[in-house]
Amino acid sequence: MPATLPVPIGFSLPDGWLPARPDGLDAEGVAFAAVHPRPDAGYAASITVDGGFPDAPPALAELADASVERLRGTAAQVEVADRREAGSADAPALVQRLSLSAVAGGSRRDLVQSQVYLLLKDVAAPLASAVIRLTLTATAAQHDAVLGEFQDFVRSVRPDTGTGAGT
Repeated sequence: MPATLPVPIGFSLPDGWLPARPDGLDAEGVAFAAVHPRPDAGYAASITVDGGFPDAPPALAELADASVERLRGTAAQVEVADRREAGSADAPALVQRLSLSAVAGGSRRDLVQSQVYLLLKDVAAPLASAVIRLTLTATAAQHDAVLGEFQDFVRSVRPDTGTGAGT
């Protein structure tokens, strides 16, 4: 069963990407998933969305570290290829790119995962915040070809105030 996001968001999927069942992607806690229409060597690139309410004001780097450690529990090798802060003081974000080797679809694959962590502050309760994580997972060979589409997806993410179309 798909998870629920801590705050409603809206976004636009890149052209051609297909919504998928999050529980079919073996991704715990995922609220939304989509797959690329053209798999690479039998592996379809995916975009997933998950999130939560941290217990304390979160350090995005700590959340990113925890994600790396979770992946190390299931992948043969995980390396942080790049990590940088993004966003603004009002809407901080962190972007990281991971290289990993994991069994997917019954075969060992070299994958690349781009993760974007967005911190959404509650305007009614400034000390409260939610974190949304947007993730692109693709084969190493296909990652750079679909990265621009993922970046367009990230740019389309916005709070859903109930006045327009949501997810």
